[in-house]
Amino acid sequence: MREFSVPPAVTVGDAANLTDPVWDNAEEAPDSVQFVRRAPGTSGTSGEWTDVTCRQFRDEVVALARGLIAAGITPGARVGLMSRTRYEWTLIDYAIWTVGGVTVPIYDTSSPEQVAWILSDSGAVACVLETNAHALALSGIRDRLPKLEQVWQIELGGIDELLALGDRVDPAQVEVRRKAVKAADIATIIYTSGTTGRPKGCVLTHRNMLSDICNAIPVLPNLFNEGASTLLFLPLAHSFARLIQIGTVRARATVAHSADTKNLVSELKEFQPSFVLSVPRVFEKVYTGAVQKARDEGKGKIFASAERVAIAYSQALDTPSGPGMGLRLRHQVFDRLVYRKLRAALGGRCQNAISGGAPLGARLGHFFRGVGVLVYEGYGLTETSPAVAVNLPSATRIGTVGRPLPGVTIRIADDGEILIKGDVVFQGYWNNPEATAEVLTSDGWFHSGDLGELDGDGYLCITGRKKEIIVTANGKNVAPAVLEDAVRAHRLVSQCMAVGDRRPFVAALVTIDAEALPSWLREHDRPADTDIETLRNDPELRAEIQRAVDEANQNVSRAESIRQFRILPRDFTEATGELTPSMKVKRNVVEKTYSADIAEIYGN
Repeated sequence: MREFSVPPAVTVGDAANLTDPVWDNAEEAPDSVQFVRRAPGTSGTSGEWTDVTCRQFRDEVVALARGLIAAGITPGARVGLMSRTRYEWTLIDYAIWTVGGVTVPIYDTSSPEQVAWILSDSGAVACVLETNAHALALSGIRDRLPKLEQVWQIELGGIDELLALGDRVDPAQVEVRRKAVKAADIATIIYTSGTTGRPKGCVLTHRNMLSDICNAIPVLPNLFNEGASTLLFLPLAHSFARLIQIGTVRARATVAHSADTKNLVSELKEFQPSFVLSVPRVFEKVYTGAVQKARDEGKGKIFASAERVAIAYSQALDTPSGPGMGLRLRHQVFDRLVYRKLRAALGGRCQNAISGGAPLGARLGHFFRGVGVLVYEGYGLTETSPAVAVNLPSATRIGTVGRPLPGVTIRIADDGEILIKGDVVFQGYWNNPEATAEVLTSDGWFHSGDLGELDGDGYLCITGRKKEIIVTANGKNVAPAVLEDAVRAHRLVSQCMAVGDRRPFVAALVTIDAEALPSWLREHDRPADTDIETLRNDPELRAEIQRAVDEANQNVSRAESIRQFRILPRDFTEATGELTPSMKVKRNVVEKTYSADIAEIYGN
């Protein structure tokens, strides 16, 4: 199939904007709990949980909006927002929208150079920061930002400062401002994390984001409903987490925030969400952590059997006859012994999860469904608000990213590129008409740069990234993602990057998972302080990785297979420049950093 389209379930009116649900909720269900937050005055990472009702949230948004008006934030003004994931992030976002401003999110891990570029390119007139570290980073670049007039720091009472400032503003002014915001107005400029070159600012309107979430809510009722709850821990600077924020507010679900992933396990147990959202790497970590724990406790064989049964059970769910009696009985036994404990790690109530940002992998998808947590894998880009396809409760095909959401058309171009059309498609790149023209056609088709296939029922499968295609010296086109994702599924592997462009064969650079290594060292009677550099050429470790490579190679032809690999001395990190804030590998940086290893592979 070359094209699949789903008609919209909801059409966004011209007068609608993203703040409407906040006001609707306050009027229709004022006492319903919209948020559960850390007690005011805490760092956002500790303190007692406290409820915020729909009416309280609306009132807090109004109070902060009054402060922004008093501070001179005019309609269309860009305001930077650099903070970890916490309640105040969401509050500030809605307050900016209420006065007609444009939120410019910045990852809290961004370097001073990245912050300077985003604030400068967007023309931000104000910025909200969270920590002293953020303030210090900004102070070093402030002289390069002549348009930046005001800065508020959350942890230094910046919100209280704005609230006090707003005391002299008539609340009626807030409603005038809010009513003036239309669907066609810009809501946010999100800078792509950028694996190459400078980040580009994606311009999204209120209509873009409302069209996306308003059409997702009806087809995902088990996630977006008044009884649902989620713990947000992905960065809200990421469009994926932002969409869930908007969706939970609109659906009147309950949201909590986790600012520090070190506290995530305990906070999941405290909050007990009904669903979570994450990226595949986190689901991989949950899985490998469970494998690790079982091995450490001498229960590795039991877990391996439980894993096989979970996957077989999930696969059988897709057959006309379903799981047989014997498989159902084994599944029940392992549910008591293993699966229940895994669900408890997610809080105990979690039965659904959303995964996006990268391919999840069919094996992992089947494993989690077999355990009792259905992971809905989806697909989208910042430029598409972001979601365009997702597996649904009534239509799930593990190994795909689902069908298009209502209101979205997906077409596969002759070269395999995924093209997208609908109200979710962005307006273009801020201050960059040339880049916009490269991806957006005059008739509204967005060129994603991703490669994919549509099956006969309209399910989309992502096969790679157009710019990442490896063309070997023999002219063979290889999509590295298929290989990399399979190798990364091994418990010892953190990252895998295939190389081989204009080379005689495909090879791979592999990094070892620091959390999985200690257990492997114990199992193989190695000193606990043995480092990766010492182990790079260890025969037993290489044999483990070779097994992962061999399994990955089963998915491709011999001409596309990984012939050699190198274990690198350390993992890729954002701090060392190999990863973007959204954890995507910067291939050009890795190739440059490890050029000697690559040359050694090919003998030149």
